Amino acid sequence: MYDAERDPYCYPGSDVLKNKAGLTTAKALERFETAMTFVRSEEPLPSGRLSVTHYRAIHHHLFQDVYSWAGRYRTIRISKGDSVFCYPENIAAQMTRVFGWLKDGDFLRGRETVNFAKDAAHFLAELNAIHPFREGNGRTQLTFLALLADAAGHALDLAKLDASATLGAMIASFNGDEADLTKIIADLAA
Repeated sequence: MYDAERDPYCYPGSDVLKNKAGLTTAKALERFETAMTFVRSEEPLPSGRLSVTHYRAIHHHLFQDVYSWAGRYRTIRISKGDSVFCYPENIAAQMTRVFGWLKDGDFLRGRETVNFAKDAAHFLAELNAIHPFREGNGRTQLTFLALLADAAGHALDLAKLDASATLGAMIASFNGDEADLTKIIADLAA
């Protein structure tokens, strides 16, 4: 769970996020969220141009049945462990910056697998540090990465994804070490 100050996203006196089903226990919400996002992940994803708007539409698509704020930037400061994510007042500018970098790099097209993986890892690390949504950042990042990879000619085999190793690599990338994340993406694209 994320640490946040006076979290208006949660039920009063609780760390359970307010949700459309009215569930008030973390376990029940986790089951509901997993089920609903799985159903939505099996549907066609919103089309788009791999832009900020497209990214937000993907988050909305995945979480629309769970949270009323799906697809909207968070409005509070959050952290997880020692990682303090982008302050909410800077999210829009940072999202514009990182997606501008992606567009300027032709959405990572025309790169050999190793260079694609390196640049995709950097993009993902930047996106993770921004953490634009109150919940669902990781699932949205992975979904977007798969679309980005496919558009760049590097379809990912997500069946090979090791969730624990990926989490460790994401944490390392937050601290500037993108090597493990690069390797994971290269292995998925191979």
